[in-house]
Amino acid sequence: MGKTWKSLKIAAGFFCAIALTQFLGANSSAQAADTVVARFGLFTESVSLAELQKAAESGEFPASLQPYTNSLSQEQRRSLLGALRMRIPLNIVTISRLANTQIGTSILNDIATAVARKDKAGLQALRAALVLGSTAPQGLSVLSFIAAYPSQRLEIDVPQAFRIVGNLNTAFWRTQQFMLAIAPQLDPTKKPQISLPFDPSQPGTAQVQILKLNWNDQKRTRNVPVDIYWSNAATADKPIIVYSHGLGSVRTDLHYLAEHLASHGYIFVALEHVGSNGANIDSAITGKNRLMKPQEFLDRPQDVSFVLDELEKLNQIADNPLQGKLATNNVMVIGYSFGGSTALSVAGGELQLEKLKIRCQKKLAILSLGEGIQCIAQELPQNTYQLTDERIKAAIALSPTTSLLFGETGLTKVKVPTLMLASSLDKSTPALTEQILPFDQLPSPKWLVGILGGTHLSVKDPSTTLDQAGQPNTPFTGGELVDQQAVDVRKFVKAITLAFAAQLTSQAKNYAIFLTPDYAQYASTAAFPFRIITQIPPNAKTVVQEFIEK
Repeated sequence: MGKTWKSLKIAAGFFCAIALTQFLGANSSAQAADTVVARFGLFTESVSLAELQKAAESGEFPASLQPYTNSLSQEQRRSLLGALRMRIPLNIVTISRLANTQIGTSILNDIATAVARKDKAGLQALRAALVLGSTAPQGLSVLSFIAAYPSQRLEIDVPQAFRIVGNLNTAFWRTQQFMLAIAPQLDPTKKPQISLPFDPSQPGTAQVQILKLNWNDQKRTRNVPVDIYWSNAATADKPIIVYSHGLGSVRTDLHYLAEHLASHGYIFVALEHVGSNGANIDSAITGKNRLMKPQEFLDRPQDVSFVLDELEKLNQIADNPLQGKLATNNVMVIGYSFGGSTALSVAGGELQLEKLKIRCQKKLAILSLGEGIQCIAQELPQNTYQLTDERIKAAIALSPTTSLLFGETGLTKVKVPTLMLASSLDKSTPALTEQILPFDQLPSPKWLVGILGGTHLSVKDPSTTLDQAGQPNTPFTGGELVDQQAVDVRKFVKAITLAFAAQLTSQAKNYAIFLTPDYAQYASTAAFPFRIITQIPPNAKTVVQEFIEK
């Protein structure tokens, strides 16, 4: 995930995702706010911008706020002060180019209901403050936003603000309840007594090579670059593994996993979706193209099918090192994040967009980033799309985006064994809505892997998460556990992925133990308890039902 895409995610997390809003020119001559007024019905409480600035510098709240802040815990006080100090380095040009979407306008309209203005211009005022606040020397911050707000007072209807905030990323908080519910009440210091034949997280003995190709689909006028990881241990008895990356990412996202599987004799094909990769996002930020065209929801699965067609041709070429080794009718697809929905699509999941189109016209301040991306599909002309490729025999979806794309029954049509991974601290694609509820739709055989303490980027190769250093931790983004912090997660992913791929081989029984709850408990660490279930237990179903009813 490139730095520019990360900046977009940070912007989405600031002020309830208002950095995704439509930009209208701000009136630079408007009087800026010097006071924040919190309104509770007929009662108000005021604090000056100067006092807030002093609090940020000194670490002490002003006397006027002490009746409220004294009741907060030390952690809560630190969080509030941290929010005042946080700066986001987004300039006015970047914001104006990023923020020109229908979704953003709807989000701002929701948030504007908590801003009291006699002129009813809350929407325009928020836009102006966002843009002008970004011109501050050290970037956008809560304080620069307030200072740029075009009124002497920034008046907030606190009860309404709480209603809005209470809906923000609700699924993220409910996910924590669910993960606790599926966690067996066992002593974490005691490992289950199971006999393991070997350690699937260890590399194989074969030396890995990488073949880089750049194919062109002339029917769609679309390039599809691929990296093929292979070794001399590869045979047609093992499935091909095809990888689909996330939005704004690259095909090297799971480089460590590709090398691991190739060292065990599997052929791993990492393809790049040029309409939604890092280069496309970079271009969008400079104003050269859209963030993503709706056609990308169809092009991505078609990229997978095209690559399989090309692999069939490659398998027949004489003197090619892969000749006769490519089992193109026995394929396992792996998708990460947005690529997870791609994987589920080619595995049989039907895109069902009727309710998505209705949902994406309503209050959107409650959407996560993952849901917001799915709303781009509302521009597609049809309501249903079936993009199944019968050559797919198994699917792994790592933190996929699924909540809106597949409607109520789209995932019931998945035709192959499926493993879905969910991380409890994933803010981008909250597990409850994006993985757990969809998992309940999937037909068996299926596995849900829970990473307690894992974040959205924890499964990615360290080489693609270097931009995380120094990123602010917001309710929507940041706080990612990557690189050395997530070694345990990547080790576990290597083990379960190898075991899942082996289910398509004659070695299936030897690897089955690694797809069980006992193995997940055995592999758990203090930082990351792991869980594997094949159906949602009754106590966890209660959490799911409560979320649906609310």
